[in-house]
Amino acid sequence: MGQLHLYQNNYLIVFVFLCLGILLPVIALFLGKLLRPYKPTDMKYTTYESGIDPFSDSRVQFNVRYYLFGLMFVIFDVETVFLYPWAVAYDELGLFALIEMLFFVIILMLGLIYAWKKKVLKWN
Repeated sequence: MGQLHLYQNNYLIVFVFLCLGILLPVIALFLGKLLRPYKPTDMKYTTYESGIDPFSDSRVQFNVRYYLFGLMFVIFDVETVFLYPWAVAYDELGLFALIEMLFFVIILMLGLIYAWKKKVLKWN
């Protein structure tokens, strides 16, 4: 009976955190909407460009390659961060961790080769 109570208690804790994770942002957004000053004018809906009256549409189209290039940089930059803890703890980890890291680097290299073949890394 004690094990069943512990099992149910774990789900209760997860349920409480789930409810808090949903309710706190909803309450904060509702209170922000309730307490904010609301005085709309036509001037507030105009685009602000350093005090200059807007003369064209503020939306500018960018080439998607710039976003892909930036995303590839972020992905490989974050992945290299995973190499540092492995390198620091290499002596304690042993051969298994070396093989795991080889698989990790091979997957990264396959992703890089795929991006290169798709010409994602071409700037212009």
